[in-house]
Amino acid sequence: MRQTALVVTLVAATAFVACGKKTPPPPPSAPVVAPAAPPLAPPPAATPDTVRQEDEYTRLSQMSTDEIERMGLFNDIHFDYDKADLREGDRQILARNADVLRKFDFLKITIEGHCDERGSVEYNLALGERRARAASDYLISLGVPAARLKTVSYGKEVPLCQESNEDCWGRNRRDHFAVTGKTK
Repeated sequence: MRQTALVVTLVAATAFVACGKKTPPPPPSAPVVAPAAPPLAPPPAATPDTVRQEDEYTRLSQMSTDEIERMGLFNDIHFDYDKADLREGDRQILARNADVLRKFDFLKITIEGHCDERGSVEYNLALGERRARAASDYLISLGVPAARLKTVSYGKEVPLCQESNEDCWGRNRRDHFAVTGKTK
């Protein structure tokens, strides 16, 4: 009987151990933690126009006034014989010149009034001044600061063309816009 009791005890112990709690599975690896904030979106790409304008502005601001003058940013305007009145087509040219001055807000220009060879030196100097002043006043009315504009008259002393005919005289009756300085 002792043997039987021993066998029963062993079988019961084995059954008890086999039916007992099973060991828990190993804990999962550390959970993935989501970032506190979503990743930042990339900055918006600059448009080609924006980049070109910024680059052009920077490039011109670093150039000498002589280099800028040679670029021909400004167009001349012309006048009728013995007149200082702005013609409609010339107002459009002045509007484009004003756009350039607003875009490149560091440029200073001198408006040079010119005349043809007819008339006295004194008369043409006065007429050239009226022509330069007319252009200056119009640019100011378009929002260009007066401090960035200067006027000078050359009368008939600095002709563009030397021939004595109407075509040549018409080319000499002009205002030329020369880049002569920078504000910065």
